[in-house]
Amino acid sequence: MRFMVLVKATAQSEAGVLPDAKLLEAMGAFNEELANAGVLLAGEGLQPSSKGTRMKFGGERPSVVDGPFAETKELVAGFWIVQAKSKDEVIAWLMRCPFDQNEEIEIRQIYEMEDFAPALTPETREQEQRLRAKIGAAD
Repeated sequence: MRFMVLVKATAQSEAGVLPDAKLLEAMGAFNEELANAGVLLAGEGLQPSSKGTRMKFGGERPSVVDGPFAETKELVAGFWIVQAKSKDEVIAWLMRCPFDQNEEIEIRQIYEMEDFAPALTPETREQEQRLRAKIGAAD
């Protein structure tokens, strides 16, 4: 199973305050543990919403709004994509995360193609396989 772990934004991350050397070192060690265990598939920090854009679809043409966005608690400051046997395993790993400044994370399971089986056609399945081969993504 794959999971996306969303790191929620804070007032500091939205202000563009970068982590100090101590946290970067601890986070690097934590990420290395995840990678060595074969759990980590991807992970990145995101720049503040002031450098972002939102698009809203509906009607004739999507609307485009540049950041910043007001609701910090609804914003994402970073993410991991991990692979584990269960959500409980992901939680166990994240209990070791070196955050210490009231950070909040959200864990969401990623849909797999099998989850869409009732609606999949052979053409859709083949298209997905071609796409995954092109981008080098895990099944």
